[in-house]
Amino acid sequence: MKKITIADVANQATVSKSTVSQYLNERYDYMGEETKARIKKAIEDLGYQPNIVARSLKQKSTKTIGVIVANILHTFSTEVSRSIEDVCNEEGFHTIVCNADDDPVKEKRYIEMLRAKQVDGLIIFPTGNNRELYQRMLDEKYPVVFLDRSVPDIPVSSIMLENEVASELAIDHFVEKNHRRIGLITTSIIDSITPRLERLKGYQNALKKHGIAENENYISSVAPQEVQTALDQMLGQNQPPDAILAGNDLVLMEILKYVKQKDLRIPEDLAIIGIDDVSFASFYTPTITTVAQPTFKMGKMSAELLLNKIKQNKIRDDRPDYRFKPTLMIRESV
Repeated sequence: MKKITIADVANQATVSKSTVSQYLNERYDYMGEETKARIKKAIEDLGYQPNIVARSLKQKSTKTIGVIVANILHTFSTEVSRSIEDVCNEEGFHTIVCNADDDPVKEKRYIEMLRAKQVDGLIIFPTGNNRELYQRMLDEKYPVVFLDRSVPDIPVSSIMLENEVASELAIDHFVEKNHRRIGLITTSIIDSITPRLERLKGYQNALKKHGIAENENYISSVAPQEVQTALDQMLGQNQPPDAILAGNDLVLMEILKYVKQKDLRIPEDLAIIGIDDVSFASFYTPTITTVAQPTFKMGKMSAELLLNKIKQNKIRDDRPDYRFKPTLMIRESV
């Protein structure tokens, strides 16, 4: 089957190849509506498919960005990725989303794969354990933006939540509802992941503000699959916590599974607040109080920042970090 070329389109539309090329690159300044309509019809009639690889080589751009999320199961990751895709689509860019599973080896592999595919830039939820690779991209003036996390001494702009404020909002609400034995369960802080450390610090500062002594037995940092075991230990104490702050949506889901299995009542037996406003929080019984992140605004800013770096070729910017305010969504679980 003969491959349809730009010359075939030009002949069919009775225009020059350069006119067809201008049409394909959306340069319509001196092109009449009738000419555009003829070229469009010729492309459709012939079934012409532009050679994307050749065009990318010529333009030195693939009009594609890569997004490497830490864990695609997080509501935050899904909503942010959707927002990034929306912005990129409006600007004529494609998006490739990869899931690193918080694994530095997978993250490194995806960074190298996406760069080999010549994507124009990357938005990364960094594991923090590929510092040399991050620095090399900066040295090569490759466009990168971090999202949700920062990496000390790596001057890449980061889009993040005010995580300490998120914990403080939750603790303030617990105290307002007369809870003083307040626990925190978060995913592992071994790798110094920014939001986990900051949410822990915010929890500790809020307790101090309210004159509540910190109890190390009320704090647990574990993998999601270990949350229920941690709850057994925490709630099995002589004086167990009567309120729990879930550090993210995956922890919240494990807590709710535990509550159901143990036939506990919310909030009578255990008051709960989760950071991340999961979709089911408003219709779970009882409804779950959460601290919401402005996920779509954060995704939008990260995409706009990266596209600006790509278009203006402005890579180093002395690393301004962008922080977004959380919102307490008061419901029935406290």
